[in-house]
Amino acid sequence: MKIATYNVNGITARLPSLLRYLEEKSPDVVGLQELKIVDEKFPALPIIGAGYNVIFHGQKSWNGVAILAKKEHELSEVGRGLPGDPEDVQSRFIEGRVNDIRVGCLYLPNGNPMPGPKFDYKMTWMDRLLTKAEELVKLDEPVVLLGDYNVIPENIDAYRPDRYVFDAVFSLEAKEAYQELLQQGWTDSIRQLFPEEKIFTYWDYFRNSFARDAGIRMDHLLLNPVLSKRLQTGGVDRDVRGWEKPSDHAPTWITVND
Repeated sequence: MKIATYNVNGITARLPSLLRYLEEKSPDVVGLQELKIVDEKFPALPIIGAGYNVIFHGQKSWNGVAILAKKEHELSEVGRGLPGDPEDVQSRFIEGRVNDIRVGCLYLPNGNPMPGPKFDYKMTWMDRLLTKAEELVKLDEPVVLLGDYNVIPENIDAYRPDRYVFDAVFSLEAKEAYQELLQQGWTDSIRQLFPEEKIFTYWDYFRNSFARDAGIRMDHLLLNPVLSKRLQTGGVDRDVRGWEKPSDHAPTWITVND
């Protein structure tokens, strides 16, 4: 089974690319982030027509997450919204089940500028994620916690770490929170497969970043111990970032044994 995470940076603008991606790369499961659309306008019919069932949690102009699964797989929604703050209305988390695998799809806050309220919200959200993740990692069923984490975990995950010293995605607090996730027992699947390689999942639209491979890695697929035993291969579909009118992220994927 091929499981992917893909920040589409606006599903309305990227729908042609998304449909092409589904056809050419044929992932079994995809977690989408940054939909930037309300539920009522989500393009479910084209996605269903492409052979996928979908659950989604949208928001006007911002955020939004979804889980897609090929029709031959069973897809059901488990919940939406990250527990811990009933006043938080941002659409950043959805949880589903595909066959025997529980899938948590998240879009973690960026946090810039820091210091400030946006950074405070990022770290509060990460605290809530840690609480949720601690429950999920202990389950006897396979779990993947995937998405745009807006965290560059280590120096190897940035083309020029010094460029991000004052960026919230590379802040000491965010990196420490990410390491706390791994200490709970989660496996960073891409880093597990490629322990020494510079692998990027995001290239901004400026300064010819993609052509120069001036990227960072902040899209992650974390596996609990039950699922990590089934990990086979993984990678980044870099070519998708080079398509016409692309997202600034490329799909990141793994394969696991059924």
